[in-house]
Amino acid sequence: MRKPLLFFYSIIIVFSISYTSCKPDKTSPVITRDTTITPITAITSLVLDSNQVEQFISQQHMDKDKAVQFRNFYLSRNYQYTWFDEEGLTQQTSGFWNLYLHFVSFQPDSSLLDKTLQEEMQHYVDDSLHFNNDTIRLKTELGLTNLFFKYAQYAYAGKIDPAELQWHIPRKKLDLVSLLDSLADNKNVDFKKWEPVSSQYVLLRDKLSEYGNFAKRGGWDSLPYLPDLKRGKESLSIIKLKDRLSREGLFPASDSTALYDSMLFETIKLVRSRYGLNESGGIDKALINELNVPVETRISQILVNMERMRWLPKSNDKRYIVVNIPDFILTVFDDDTITLKMRVVVGKAGTSTVVFTNTLKTIVFAPYWNVPYSISKNEILPAIRRNKNYLANNNMEITGYSGNVPIVRQRPGGNNSLGKVKFLFPNSYNIYFHDTPAKSLFSRDFRAFSHGCIRLQEPFELAEYLLRDQPQWTPDSIQVAMNKTKETWVSIKQPIPVWITYFTAYTDNNNMLQFRNDVYGHDAIMIKKLFK
Repeated sequence: MRKPLLFFYSIIIVFSISYTSCKPDKTSPVITRDTTITPITAITSLVLDSNQVEQFISQQHMDKDKAVQFRNFYLSRNYQYTWFDEEGLTQQTSGFWNLYLHFVSFQPDSSLLDKTLQEEMQHYVDDSLHFNNDTIRLKTELGLTNLFFKYAQYAYAGKIDPAELQWHIPRKKLDLVSLLDSLADNKNVDFKKWEPVSSQYVLLRDKLSEYGNFAKRGGWDSLPYLPDLKRGKESLSIIKLKDRLSREGLFPASDSTALYDSMLFETIKLVRSRYGLNESGGIDKALINELNVPVETRISQILVNMERMRWLPKSNDKRYIVVNIPDFILTVFDDDTITLKMRVVVGKAGTSTVVFTNTLKTIVFAPYWNVPYSISKNEILPAIRRNKNYLANNNMEITGYSGNVPIVRQRPGGNNSLGKVKFLFPNSYNIYFHDTPAKSLFSRDFRAFSHGCIRLQEPFELAEYLLRDQPQWTPDSIQVAMNKTKETWVSIKQPIPVWITYFTAYTDNNNMLQFRNDVYGHDAIMIKKLFK
């Protein structure tokens, strides 16, 4: 299999950061040199002193951690200027400033805007060789450093604390002092590649620019549902549909005929796939509903998912499993290649699947299903009261009681709710992968029906892959174990990381933008926090 540009591989190698906020320290600071900081050699003769740094920290009302960060940066530089040399703005300064201006141009809030600094920078851009007011230069120098730290916190760590949104993937800290040092001292920085975020983030940012242009051109009008549009027919509605697709760059603008031809037929299949719809569905209500989503809403969706991509930590794993909840898809990656891909069923609203990461270590063939307390109380107990044979009919047994609620488990067998195998990656959310007897659900486009665990369309194939380097587990022996009437626990020789993620917009291997529905309403919550 060729090595494509892999979405989930690229998003996992993201750098992110978190800080602890403290109240400003109003006492006079004792300035001591951090012995862990190695001062740089002289780059410019322009210097400032510690009093000027401390005065700026006080004026900005920095909290303790940010003040230490700011102070340590200038200590490491022996108080040399960062953004200026004897000739004016440095090359790196211009590069960062353009990067910053581009970033704020597509942000929905104004938290990073600094009009005063922008005015001063415009003076330098217009007349960098002759604008030598020492006071303004000092103010601009310190202002740019402060802006960089704010920008990096936002751009590479994100504005929102992911823990507030049931996102339980740990974040990796980024040393912003070292990051700014590396930027300031490298005259050959390629700012298109410099940002410490994933390539997927950059691709999505490029798509954001495209959608900004769509918005400037007026977006697109809504289409009515057209049930009689069939291949080979002519209709004025076809003209409108082709125009709508061309406005989003999905169909040639030069084709304005009324014929539902083969080109439109193939385009419809492609467009359906970008929304996670069955490609054979044609021009149905589901497709029209997706096409009628306003461009402004799509822009918000892209921004929300760019924010999520800032949260992800770095990972050096070459083998891993990813489930993207809104996509209802599990993908296995091995050495940058997609090895296995299958449909899944995830938790329904109210028992949603949690976003987290852990390591898959164990396979259980012919598993018991230990019914969760909430299901026993709310579903099993009422069913027993209605039908005294309910347990026997469902191959269940009571193993004890918790108060008045029975502790129930379902024996291994064909109608077991976990099917014939489950895959364990221990976590506090009691979520795991498992087989299911309810196979019909995999044919649906929307697949959120479980109590939180993740049902697999092809559990045998996953077991075969995970046990491929354990010779005793042949395909035949796996089938035998799956069909026993007692559990068989197997430890995986090479445990594999599992990432449960939530992305409703991303680019695929062909750099085509993909959109998915906001299954749990997480996007809506983020929009309120991100855009206020």
